[in-house]
Amino acid sequence: MSEPGAHMRKRIGFLSFGHWQPIPGSQVRTARDALVQSVELAVAAEELGVDGAYVRVHHFARQLASPFPLLAAMAARTSRIEVGTGVIDMRYENPLYMAEEAAATDLLSDGRLQLGVSRGSPETVLRGSEAFGYVPAEGSDDGAVAREHTGLFLSAISGAAVARTDPRMSGGVSSRLAVQPQSPGLRDRIWWGSGTRATAIWTAEQGMNLMSSTLLSEDTGVPFDELQAEQISRYRAAWADAGWERQPRVSVSRSVMPITSDLDRQYFGKETGEDQVGYLEGARSRFGKGYVGEPDRLAEELAKDVAVREADTLLLTVPNMLGVEYNVHLLETIVAHVAPAIGWTRAE
Repeated sequence: MSEPGAHMRKRIGFLSFGHWQPIPGSQVRTARDALVQSVELAVAAEELGVDGAYVRVHHFARQLASPFPLLAAMAARTSRIEVGTGVIDMRYENPLYMAEEAAATDLLSDGRLQLGVSRGSPETVLRGSEAFGYVPAEGSDDGAVAREHTGLFLSAISGAAVARTDPRMSGGVSSRLAVQPQSPGLRDRIWWGSGTRATAIWTAEQGMNLMSSTLLSEDTGVPFDELQAEQISRYRAAWADAGWERQPRVSVSRSVMPITSDLDRQYFGKETGEDQVGYLEGARSRFGKGYVGEPDRLAEELAKDVAVREADTLLLTVPNMLGVEYNVHLLETIVAHVAPAIGWTRAE
């Protein structure tokens, strides 16, 4: 397999699930806490040299749900760090309104938006996107709705005409209009969250970057990182076959918890660090293991993770409910003692 480090700088970012709960031990008790602390963590991460601040998007849950106001707020308080999602569930989205919001956010950030989109993850709500008004047509399904919405969104941010002028308001002239604003370059910064090798190939054919899921909804018996590396390899081959001119980006997510204090040990000392295999929505699935331990051992283990080696971007899932101060400590330890082992260097 090719080593992406040869042609693209290795980046690291954090990925927050944005939970809030008023329970003992939680530093994130309200929705306002979750939003404000996400901005504060992005500011602190930029100061540490971290490359990206990403948030998960969930509906009908005590988690972050409407990403664009949050990403715009992150962008307003920072100047260098990428801001993005991992991922927006496209079943719920109005593609043209989303195109306007995404372009506006990208312009405010001066081109730092990295937008992960997908069919979404399993959720506790029953037919949640139907409550938003998006009901699959007869013979269709959720996946088809997500892909259809994504196709229209991609067209809209690429400047395609999607509506006609009213001749009564334009002096009798009839022409076609694109949504505004447009943000040049945004189309190249859309990622698809892929949970299988087949969808990774589809992602390449659409010209989107690959956000490989923390869970793969298939299991071939090989370790998670090897299955993920195969997915990435197939994606890159399909990208080359499609003839796209630019170099694609690929991200993987990992839970990395360095143990450097009694508090770290109290929170994470009992983690197993093994792949998990189970059934999700009827399909045998493989979940990646968490990395927990002394920083030097974690550096050694992550350096052997073949999918981390193959990707250009590593997203670190953070325990956001432990608060900003703890997560800054976590990222600081990783940046200093773990990230260099996977080829990361601080951006100049």
